[in-house]
Amino acid sequence: MLRILTTFLTLSFSLFTLAANEINLQVLDTYATGDFDESAAEIGAYDPVSQRLFVVNGASGAVDVLDLSDPGNLNLLFSMDISSYGDQANSVAVANGIVAVAVAADPSQDPGRAVFFNTNGVFLKQVTVGALPDMLIFTPDGSKVLVANEGEPNNDVTVDPEGSVSIIDLSAGVDAATVNHAVFTPFNGQTLDPSIRIFTPGSTVAQDLEPEYIAVSEDGQTAWVACQENNALAVINIEDATVTALLGLGFKDHSLPGNGFDASNRDDEINIANWPVWGMYQPDALASFQIGSTTYLISANEGDSRDYDGFSEEERIGDLTLDPTAFPNAATLQLNENLGRLKTTVTLGDDDNDGDFDRLFAYGARSFSIWNGSTGALVYDSGQDVEQILADLDPANFNSNNDENDSFDNRSDDKGPEPEGVVVGKVGNDTFAFLGLERMGGIMVFNVTLPANPQFVQYINNRDFSGNPAAGTAGDLGPEGLTFISGADSPTHRPLLVVMNEVSGTTTVYQIDFDCAPGQILEVAEIGGRGITITGSHDCVYEVTISLKDGTSRTYSVLVGPDGTGYLDVAIEPDMDISIALDGQAPSDQVFTVPTLGEWGLVFLMAVLIVLALVFERRRRLLA
Repeated sequence: MLRILTTFLTLSFSLFTLAANEINLQVLDTYATGDFDESAAEIGAYDPVSQRLFVVNGASGAVDVLDLSDPGNLNLLFSMDISSYGDQANSVAVANGIVAVAVAADPSQDPGRAVFFNTNGVFLKQVTVGALPDMLIFTPDGSKVLVANEGEPNNDVTVDPEGSVSIIDLSAGVDAATVNHAVFTPFNGQTLDPSIRIFTPGSTVAQDLEPEYIAVSEDGQTAWVACQENNALAVINIEDATVTALLGLGFKDHSLPGNGFDASNRDDEINIANWPVWGMYQPDALASFQIGSTTYLISANEGDSRDYDGFSEEERIGDLTLDPTAFPNAATLQLNENLGRLKTTVTLGDDDNDGDFDRLFAYGARSFSIWNGSTGALVYDSGQDVEQILADLDPANFNSNNDENDSFDNRSDDKGPEPEGVVVGKVGNDTFAFLGLERMGGIMVFNVTLPANPQFVQYINNRDFSGNPAAGTAGDLGPEGLTFISGADSPTHRPLLVVMNEVSGTTTVYQIDFDCAPGQILEVAEIGGRGITITGSHDCVYEVTISLKDGTSRTYSVLVGPDGTGYLDVAIEPDMDISIALDGQAPSDQVFTVPTLGEWGLVFLMAVLIVLALVFERRRRLLA
């Protein structure tokens, strides 16, 4: 009876689930290692059971374990020494209570290792992977670990190991882990997409391809691997450990409207303009997300070059010989205040092999892009938006460097703000991308629920441009790794974003706030039973306060799920008052009171009398 009455009362208030279209990041706390420009905070991974954050510390050669149970009070619990397993830790991931660490060898051209621990830092097992394991990721069910083995050459470029992706099967347990390797040797000698760069002298395709970052589909069947310097994506069948395709990412035409960029650090101004330059997307971080039945990839198009003692592709446009037909205004273009300072590659652009350059190419695209995971087609590119937003919101520090203040416009001749890290998370009913900018710093937030039409939401930079970077008073510098924590996994039930900053050696936790509809009490169990069901906005936290007849009260936090409801498992007693409020706000006017036993007895008596009356009336009609 109580369920029916409560449901009826609640339905009289227009029930709906509010989409969280607006979000706002605010800083909760920062943990500082005190190590400047030593890569002391690079990549992080969160375990929701232990509420611990695992952070790669390149300065100490360890993995720092931070207590995230109170995100407003980060502190170091202990560090996991990695030195006995190899030269340095490059990446960390966590799933099902297992911590996986990618560890490079010394020299880095030798095979590296994936080392497994529990969340208390106790060693479990290690397995051999490929050369220079740079990133690793679990499949969504935690049964496999994929490792991107970058396989960079030595500085003399006399030893160049093959790039590969190691797939570690943990389905029979860590102790029984097996390893397979997805390799690129079948592509040796094959004709590839012309935008895929194979260019190190003397290297095969398999040696030249350098896996940088991995994204995995929701079903755990497919992986996409960014080969940054190669401007390519590799598609991998995880079950078979095979590379099924190499996708060239093409080039971005910076001469088109909306694709401009600032090309010079010698013009003493912000000058986002169109130039006769092609941008190589060259993504660093990569993330996958699903809208409907379609899987999309989002890439942070940082860009990178090869610059070794034994081989370098870098040159400034001002030092090149430009083809007079393609560039009749070459003298003007090559001025330092125009394109003269812009770094380019000498491996592309001499289309007719006559010694001069017919086209010009820049590293990275100064943007993020969204790609169709099935076809590799470009769905969206942010064009010049990243630089334009920075110019609009913080012009005094536009394209600054990450290791010194008072460095306005310093990075314009290189790769600009360098979008490096990206993660995707669902907040409420919307999907958001969080983009880390390595040089000027800060996080840009975009709503990507409509992949072909993302919307800018926020830019936040926890950097103090009046501080001293070396003294640790300049805030966060050089965001590298980003970790999204859903409300369901968060210790506060509110979504969080954690950012590891490699230059400042700091780890910062942001709380993600967003609009929530008023909560309502949907259903209350009968007296003696258990359970209160509420309705509200997905991912929102509501405070349900229960006041008992003895005057005591208790407040519980309830997280609303994707179906718009949340459940509180409590015993239902007579004379219990139940109220609901948004987390941190005053209760609503809706208060539900559980009837007393006396009232219940009256209700029961009335029901019995009604039933008896119906039975008597039916019997009377039968006898008539």
